[in-house]
Amino acid sequence: MTRIPLTWLGEYVEVAPDATAEDIANSLVSVGLEEEAIHRAALTGPIVVGEVLSIEPEPQKNGKTINWCSVDVGEDQPRGIVCGAHNFAVGDRVVVALPGAVLPGPFPISARKTYGHISDGMICSVRELGIGDDHEGILVLDPEYASSPLGSDALPLLGLNEEVVEVNVTPDRGYALSMRGIAREYAHATGAKFTDPAQLSLPAGPTGFGVEIKDERPINGVAGCDRFVARIVRGVAAAQPSPAFMQRRLNQAGMRPISLAVDVTNYVMLELGQPLHAYDLHQVAEPIVVRRARAGEKLTTIDAAQRTLTDEDLVITDSPDSPGSRLLGLAGVMGGMDSEVTDATTDILVEGAHFDPISVARTSRRFRLTSEASKRFERGVDHNLAPYAVQRVVDLLVEYGGGSADDAVTDVDERPTTQSFEFEVGFTSRLVGLDYSPAEIRAVLEEIGAVVQGANDDPIWRVTPPSWRPDLISQVDLVEEVARLRGYDAIPSQLPAAAAGRGLTSSQRSRRSISRTLAEAGLTEVLSYPFVGEPVFDALQYADDDERRRALRILNPLRDEAPFMRTSVLATLLPVLRRNVGRGLTDAAVFEVGMVTHPTDAITAAPIPPLAEYPGPQTIAAIERALPHQPLAVGGALAGHRRLPVPGESGAPVTWQDAIECALRAGRALGIELTVTAADVAPWHPGRCAAVALPTGEVIGYAGELHPKAITALELPARTVAFELNLEALTGAVSTDPVRAAQVSTYPAGKEDLALVVDESVPAADVQAAILDGAGPLVEDVRLFDVYRGPQIGSDKKSLAFALRYRAPDRTLTAEDLEQSRQGAISAAAAAFGAELRS
Repeated sequence: MTRIPLTWLGEYVEVAPDATAEDIANSLVSVGLEEEAIHRAALTGPIVVGEVLSIEPEPQKNGKTINWCSVDVGEDQPRGIVCGAHNFAVGDRVVVALPGAVLPGPFPISARKTYGHISDGMICSVRELGIGDDHEGILVLDPEYASSPLGSDALPLLGLNEEVVEVNVTPDRGYALSMRGIAREYAHATGAKFTDPAQLSLPAGPTGFGVEIKDERPINGVAGCDRFVARIVRGVAAAQPSPAFMQRRLNQAGMRPISLAVDVTNYVMLELGQPLHAYDLHQVAEPIVVRRARAGEKLTTIDAAQRTLTDEDLVITDSPDSPGSRLLGLAGVMGGMDSEVTDATTDILVEGAHFDPISVARTSRRFRLTSEASKRFERGVDHNLAPYAVQRVVDLLVEYGGGSADDAVTDVDERPTTQSFEFEVGFTSRLVGLDYSPAEIRAVLEEIGAVVQGANDDPIWRVTPPSWRPDLISQVDLVEEVARLRGYDAIPSQLPAAAAGRGLTSSQRSRRSISRTLAEAGLTEVLSYPFVGEPVFDALQYADDDERRRALRILNPLRDEAPFMRTSVLATLLPVLRRNVGRGLTDAAVFEVGMVTHPTDAITAAPIPPLAEYPGPQTIAAIERALPHQPLAVGGALAGHRRLPVPGESGAPVTWQDAIECALRAGRALGIELTVTAADVAPWHPGRCAAVALPTGEVIGYAGELHPKAITALELPARTVAFELNLEALTGAVSTDPVRAAQVSTYPAGKEDLALVVDESVPAADVQAAILDGAGPLVEDVRLFDVYRGPQIGSDKKSLAFALRYRAPDRTLTAEDLEQSRQGAISAAAAAFGAELRS
């Protein structure tokens, strides 16, 4: 993202006086910079300049001392204001929010009684004004505001009445992370005159502070640093505040002002796009050396974090021959604490370097350390810019810090020659579909700063891209520039014709059928992040040796508390259910289709393919071998009521049968009749859990009521039920044979009930399967409708009542047919389970 204060933009490109933030955003959108937001002042009402006339400290019973202040705001009488801060004095100019003003929050200001006084306004801190984080100290205006009349509007003085346009910058256009780049793009969009702020006069002094580049392990043959510029400025009041205009622009750009030395480097980075660094000269031993880190070296960066480095990290060190040789920083990412500018610093070494984008990106991601510098370097910085940016910093330090610059200049320049390439002129019109003339194409390329060799009537030109556009490496990139600057809206819209004979694969159709079936059953499809932490395995009651605890750890997780890939969909789906229930949806049913990860011992580290060429079959095969098995799974969870209560009816809560029915529905959606048997698997209740299997007997999942301990640990409603199936195995069992419609008999059905007494341990589904097998071809359906337990049949027995429906395709059934089928069913159940007919 880049924030663009309009007055700052106007310094480098002509902006019409009546141009609004919307106008500028629309112009930038026309050349491909997406508008993200327009930031306007979050303050309204009377916010004025005041002068403190008197301060009366008043200790309070709570141990706090408040100040009862008299403040002149340009009115007939001064105003009395209570203030809890103590960093201002009589005579200071301050910002006063009068009653009727509204500060960011929103926080309306009114006259109110507090600490025994009527406080008639507020003396504001930078945090209360929304321009910084310091809440404890009052904003004391710089002397440059001393001439501002008391009672005058303070918002223009602080730049708080300006509009700021924020645009989204794509990774290939790093030059747009600067006012220089944005101004150039605005000039492309409007034709306005552009003034390059990097056009500065450079001194030709002797070689200055020693610098050596010793990258002995370049990545992909590219050195980590190819240019290093350094200058020295002495006698600088480095710790003093930066000038007000600079602080204002830093705030508008989203950065916090710190001190003159730090603010100047940040300001020039935002202005030109070149990251810079300021060292305390007396804390650095000459020469500076840029090299690869040694594995295991440690560096404490300016965020006070100690980091253990690898031999891929590029570092900046001071002289290896000095007794206290140290690492000074991670090149292009963040500086170290040992050499940072402090309140005592007066002599400064200014660094401007050009670092390899890949090296910076790898280090930044390895440490999960994103800085303003790394964002720019990894997108590509103008390799010609460093000396101009350093000169700009030197000029500002001299002007506002009272310093003097050494004549000596260090410029270690090992840049490769900018590569030109051939460009076929007619390729532009063929690719875009518009007839661009050679003169029009040349005008665009020269407008973006490219050097074009060749006449307009030549079919092939040789083009050298500008130094600030490292993304232009082929003729396709140049075609995109022509299309972009001549207007995407000029390109006609033409939808491609769909190729014949293509559509969803069998697996895609199966997944969609299952999702549609579950949605029709009342479940809502959700999508959760597939990352979990160790506590979720405990909450799901996994045993210590459970294979589902064997999860793949992510090297750079989004959150430290969730570093593993999930091994079960329920591990991330159940927290989604909890969140919905916690927000008032007490009757909830959700499902998710997603991948789970099952690592094995055979997994090895994937090779890193070269960037300059397409990886070969062996490299691709090695990458695929390094991938863990990631099958698709479908899981669902239900809580509350299956049927809501209505007047006269109490409703029906969800039960373990509902979870099993959802699993069976998923199979029926694909024409597969799944079977269920009793099971004891975490996280389900051991007495209310079913293993779900294919007709072949392969178990592909489980369904039932969750274990009470899991419900408590996950903070779910009591009696929550869930199911999970291996979707890959389920869709793989879909038959490829043509579906044949079953014959529909026109003859009447015969019905009969059958109650069998079996041991308590015998699953009802097994008895039902035996009845189907023994009843013969005439039985059309068998359904369990009652289970009875009581003293009449014994304490360790249960009675299972089944409803049987018979039908023949060619005749009306006789009593003898029904009896024969009935006896076959009884005999089969008796032989398999010792079942007895209940009298």
